[in-house]
Amino acid sequence: MTIITRTAQPSDVDSIFDVRTSVTENHLSREEMRLIGITESAVADMIEQSQCAWVAILNDNVIGFSMILPDEGCLFAAFVLPEYEGRGIGRRLVELAEHELFKHHETAWLETDKNSRAAQFYMQLGWVKKKNIDGTDIRLEKSRDV
Repeated sequence: MTIITRTAQPSDVDSIFDVRTSVTENHLSREEMRLIGITESAVADMIEQSQCAWVAILNDNVIGFSMILPDEGCLFAAFVLPEYEGRGIGRRLVELAEHELFKHHETAWLETDKNSRAAQFYMQLGWVKKKNIDGTDIRLEKSRDV
């Protein structure tokens, strides 16, 4: 099984949305994403305008992705198809995102559910809890190695 990672292209957007809607934890449908402004065209525009997303590919299929908001220093998303979890794919995708974030920011941040597997995953990668956002979400931050 040879998995490659590369910078996302606009042609990957539909597959990125397929991965995003496949997860059980923090699941959102395409309609729910549209309602909060995350549309296929908006993501394609972001990918065209900056290096902000990466994909993991197996047999020409996108099986995971990560995405940042470069101007904000935010790790916006990192998702892997459920059947490929636990194989280091998410870790590699987050590392690619962090590398780009740390080119422009000393500290990167993300928000996630404090009780999620994702929160534990990020903390294992060195992200540190900074504050509670509300009753369920936390803000995690990671500083660039100096």
